[in-house]
Amino acid sequence: MIDNILVRTIVEGIQERKGKGIVVVDLAKFDSAGCSYFVICEGDSNTHVNAIAHSVKDYVREHAKTKPVAMDGMENAQWIALDYLQVIVHVFQREPRHFYDIEHLWADADITEIPDLA
Repeated sequence: MIDNILVRTIVEGIQERKGKGIVVVDLAKFDSAGCSYFVICEGDSNTHVNAIAHSVKDYVREHAKTKPVAMDGMENAQWIALDYLQVIVHVFQREPRHFYDIEHLWADADITEIPDLA
């Protein structure tokens, strides 16, 4: 189980909008990483990706009293990133996610897969 409260809250925000393929990449042991965690998921369309990103932003603001310092990718919603400094959330459509495959860029990282909700 993930012991980081912000990461858990982000995952819950993703699950609120039925985000799929959620993974948490623990980067804390890497000095060269720009953050401690990636949370990665996907949606079925640009509308779904946009809804997931907004759900994360609103859910985290409400439950963890935190706002992202930056959000990018809202224009086309192929890949939206939310930057919480120590946690970066990546919300993809399926094809860009497979193309960039960022969860495997850090081969030695601990990766936790979160089961999709039914």
